[in-house]
This record gives sequence, C-alpha cells and structure tokens, in this order.
Amino acid sequence: MSLLKPFSKLPGLNTANILLVESEEQFQQSLADVLVEETSVTVNVRLAKSLPLPMENDESRPRIDLVVFIINLTSELSFQSAEASLKYLDPGYFLGKVCFMVTNARNASAPAERLDAVRKLAASLHCPLLFAEDQTPDGVASATERLLTILKVAAGLVPIATALYVSNLTRCTLPLDIDQPSFD
Repeated sequence: MSLLKPFSKLPGLNTANILLVESEEQFQQSLADVLVEETSVTVNVRLAKSLPLPMENDESRPRIDLVVFIINLTSELSFQSAEASLKYLDPGYFLGKVCFMVTNARNASAPAERLDAVRKLAASLHCPLLFAEDQTPDGVASATERLLTILKVAAGLVPIATALYVSNLTRCTLPLDIDQPSFD
C-alpha cells in the first residue's frame, strides 16, 4: 500500500484520467457512464470504493489527473471512507487535483452536522466542493459537466489555466461563524 502520486507517470496525449471514489457505488457508475461519452477529449474513468488502490496493476495504471471523492450525506460510512482514503494520496494531489462531490444534500434525513463536517474537510484541504443531484438524468449531466471542466484543467488540456489556479477559484471556504453554536 503506497501513496497515489500525481506526477509519477507521463500524461497521455489529449487524454484525461479521473478516479471516482465512492464507498457505496450508487452514483459512481452513472457518472462514469456519462463521463466516457465525452468526445472532445478521451476520458478514462477508474472506479474505486476506497484508497489505497491495489498494487497488482500499478505499472499499467495510467496517471490519475483528478481524484473525486463522492460523499452521500445520508451515509456516515460514505464520509468516513472518504476521510480514511485521504491519507493514501500524495500531498501533490491537493494542489488542484482533488475535489469532493456531495449527493443527497437536499434530503431531509441528511444531518446538517455531516454537511458541516464535509465543508470543513474540503476547506481544510483547499479543495473544491461540488453538490450533485444523483436522482435525475439532468442532475447527473450537470455534475458531469462540472467535473469535465475541472478534469480538463487538471489534465493540462486547457491552455493558460492550471489546476492550482482553478482550485483557488473554486475551493470551499467556510463562513467565520461555522463553529459558533446556532440558536434556532
């Protein structure tokens, strides 16, 4: 079990590689199906339940340009799995090559504390936090479009833009009063 490193392999020509990490695999497959339909760039999608990735096929694995942690807010296991997987990423990934995608944020059964915990995690790592609707095809298409924009920059396919620059523009920030108790 070793760290996943962003610059240990050479990039492919006009190719972007994305790793979707979700412990429950509900949204992961539908997102992957839409991502590979992209025609302007060759998108390779890798799926994982958690990190670390197996060592068996490490040599044949392409360079991963973007790691996306998909967190279902209605599941504590989903958040814990994403949090535990972070330690298997090289610090170089946190320079614009990691983002968090949250599903079921509108669900009434999702505790507000878990959303706050995800926001704090994304803000502490200076990573973008995206919200996605996983129940409708339009929601999946919208999430895919946002991910493709970040992926193309992270893979170096957009001239003049760097992953670190886009990460600074889209990173999650916390309001100053998030740690203050609410009085409602």
